[in-house]
Order: sequence, then structure tokens, then C-alpha cells
Amino acid sequence: MNIKLRNIQLSDLEKYLVLNNPKNKFHKFNWPYFKQLTNNELKEYVNNLHKKILNNEKEILENKKLIVSDTDEILWEVNWYWKSEETMWMEAGIVIFEEKNWGKWIWRNAFKIWIDELFTANPKIIRLWLTTWSWNISMIKLAEKLGFKKEAEYIKARIVDWKYYDSLSYWILREEWV
Repeated sequence: MNIKLRNIQLSDLEKYLVLNNPKNKFHKFNWPYFKQLTNNELKEYVNNLHKKILNNEKEILENKKLIVSDTDEILWEVNWYWKSEETMWMEAGIVIFEEKNWGKWIWRNAFKIWIDELFTANPKIIRLWLTTWSWNISMIKLAEKLGFKKEAEYIKARIVDWKYYDSLSYWILREEWV
């Protein structure tokens, strides 16, 4: 399967709304880091995306892009945010919406494309971070397969289903990125 990185389009919005439904299982993996929107908040968010697209705004999904298949099916969403803009310290992540795509390592290639783009688009950045939690074994393996190194482990820093989990941070330097 060929994949590509792109911005969200008007034709994606209905599917994007379905993929982000609060009942979808992927939220369990993102929950310790991202607030889960209610159905009404999600609809409002997608309506705002609709307005941005119609207004030809450049940055529709702020600091995010979609990874789509060669048939233009939305597979994943990648994102970034500043840990410290003053020191050019950026964090990157990936959201795998549907269970049918879990465990398929092609998403490793998607994340690699994203990291390549972040380093290319931001030549002053010397390091990238990604953070996950101790139960998300797939993300831990992804970080290690791509050459990220564990830098920090925050013991019992995340709560999921009323259980504590560790928060894990990984890093890679530009010169180490292959």
C-alpha cells in the first residue's frame, strides 16, 4: 500500500467525524494526553474545519496532517506541538484511528514520513520527542524501531480506567535520524 501525507479536504470531513467518534477505541490510547471531545464538541470542531476549508485557510488542522492511502482513504493523523519553542524542542505523535490498522507496521512508514517532513520544514530543530505511556507497547516499539531513545520515565503519571501507568518520553537528534 502506498501512503501519502496531506492536509484535510472538504470531502474528508464526514469520514473524519466518524473516525473521531468519542466511542472509538483509539481514544483509550490517546486519552492520557488528549482530552476526549464529546459528540457535540466534535461536531463543532468539524464545523470549524469546514469553515476553514471554505475560507481557503492554509493551516486547517493546526499542526496536524492526514496520512492517506493511494485510494485517498484516511488511515492516520500525525501531529506535532512545541515542548519549548524557545529552544526549538518539538514533540511529534501519530493517531491510528481504526483497529483494523493496529499492528500493521506500515504506520511506522507513515510516522517516518512525518518525522522527515518535520525535520525538513524546520531546519533549526535539532531534536524531536515523542511521548507515550507504559501500556501502549506498539508506540514504544515504534519509537525504538525508528531509533528514538528513552529519555525519561515518569512513574504512575497517567491514569487510564482508574489504573496508574508510567509516562515514557523518547528523543532523537537530527544527526541521528536516518
